[in-house]
Amino acid sequence: MSQIYEELKNVEEMRPELLGYCYRMLGAFAEAEDAVQDTMIRVWQSKEQLQNRSSFRSWIYRIATNVCLDKLRHAKRRVLPMDLSDPATIIAAPQENRSHAEWIWPIPDSLSDPAKIAMNRESIRLSFIAILQTLPPRQRAVLILNDVFRWSAKQTAETMNMTVGAVNSALQRARSTMKQVQHMSEMLREVDDDVDQQLLDCYVKAFEHFDIDRLLSLLHEGASLSMPPFTMWVHGKIDINSFYHATRNHCAGSRLLPIRANGNCPAYAQYVPAGDGGKFVPRGIHVLEIQDGKIAHIYHFIDGDLFAQFGVPPFLDRTDDFTSSHSSLLL
Repeated sequence: MSQIYEELKNVEEMRPELLGYCYRMLGAFAEAEDAVQDTMIRVWQSKEQLQNRSSFRSWIYRIATNVCLDKLRHAKRRVLPMDLSDPATIIAAPQENRSHAEWIWPIPDSLSDPAKIAMNRESIRLSFIAILQTLPPRQRAVLILNDVFRWSAKQTAETMNMTVGAVNSALQRARSTMKQVQHMSEMLREVDDDVDQQLLDCYVKAFEHFDIDRLLSLLHEGASLSMPPFTMWVHGKIDINSFYHATRNHCAGSRLLPIRANGNCPAYAQYVPAGDGGKFVPRGIHVLEIQDGKIAHIYHFIDGDLFAQFGVPPFLDRTDDFTSSHSSLLL
């Protein structure tokens, strides 16, 4: 019995890497957390089998994979706005939106496996997650285990209850699909790993003062901006300029707290003034994609529930020292 409980302890230590796996499979942090929790429950219910397993890790991942496949069986494919339509031609405040379950959402770096983030940053970028979602679920699992986690075809076959030949065939089809997919988000896969802190400081100051000219100076000419759950997205500095003017009332007076998301991408929790004038309340999460020292894309994820997931305060007081908050959170 003591051996079983020792193995269960090992399962708990696997939680961060399982979270990263389930997130890549499902495309949303909250659903990935639920999948990991379901996996832990199923492992506990089957704990007597632990001492009879020849490959402990493969068995755990088989359970996690089956949980994800169950969740994906009747789910719609999750997307980013750039994968649905061309950029907006009429620039105004966004109106049309889709349900929460249809979008890819960010994941906090603090809760996924730090070692795998360092090794596989590209494989958890939002653009890569979007492309993964185009694969059939079983092919998606095979590709993640082989190309992201660097498992052998034999280990993947054991996990997926497939033959090695079937794994290699599924992997070949998955890789072919990945090459053929032409998403706008594909343009954002080659992003800077090392980002100039001065650029980020300028972004915070410009956004908090809502200095549109200064914001535009930080962008590439072909930069873009998206706002899940709204379907609208904009492309090019001219249209982003128009968009910022059209949405000034939603952003003026904001405060930004720095966080990290999806492979150590710079990100910010945006708070806006409350109606009573005494506090700042959640608005959304910004995730920045940086290319060649300038901002290539800004994801504005407008969802207050993300704040709890990222572990940031539910509100800010006007008396808070935002400068010191920025510095402490970036360390």
